[in-house]
Amino acid sequence: MKNYPLLDVRVSTPTLELRAATDELLDQLADLVRAGKTQADPPPYDDPMSFYEADPDRRVATWLRAIWRHRGNIAPDAWRLSFVVMVDGRPVGEQSLIGANFATLRTVTTFSWLSADERGRGLGHEMRAAILHLAFDGLGAAEAGSDAFVDNHGSNAISRGLGYEPNGSDWATRQGEPALLNRWRLTRDTWERQRRDDIRLHHLEACQALLPLPRSPLP
Repeated sequence: MKNYPLLDVRVSTPTLELRAATDELLDQLADLVRAGKTQADPPPYDDPMSFYEADPDRRVATWLRAIWRHRGNIAPDAWRLSFVVMVDGRPVGEQSLIGANFATLRTVTTFSWLSADERGRGLGHEMRAAILHLAFDGLGAAEAGSDAFVDNHGSNAISRGLGYEPNGSDWATRQGEPALLNRWRLTRDTWERQRRDDIRLHHLEACQALLPLPRSPLP
């Protein structure tokens, strides 16, 4: 889309691609959402979450509206970039990068899900590594955070494996019930010590032009 180049941003690794979530790609990914491929046991998402909608069509519509809201609300104090995870030309999940007051704090958080049919192959680790490369190398982040319910062993293992350090705990609701979260923190220094040389950023100039990125060098 030539008039909104953020939708051309891509991140590629030897295993997968993160492609900006265009409507065309979202339309393909919606088949997985409708089929309930976002679900896991125990449930990994805190409230509110479109994936807990029982009706498949309502689930898809609510999920799409949330992504469109994020796309239309890029601002200096809050932005969210949504990507579709592609493996061998197939959409298999979603990976998002979120900045809150990024120009001042330079901190990001991430959100993701992977189709139930694709889990157990290391793709969750790879897609998080890819989005962290965009955050630190492409956008100049100083720190990345993550959280996961204590019984979400996959997400917690990914954070641990990528060098995040424990950063306390918190409570959230999950389908209306209280559940405990692990919080994780990854500093730029830690990321730099293990940064990869096989992850590529494409059309990053759109981020520089359209996102409210910090202009001063890192301290």
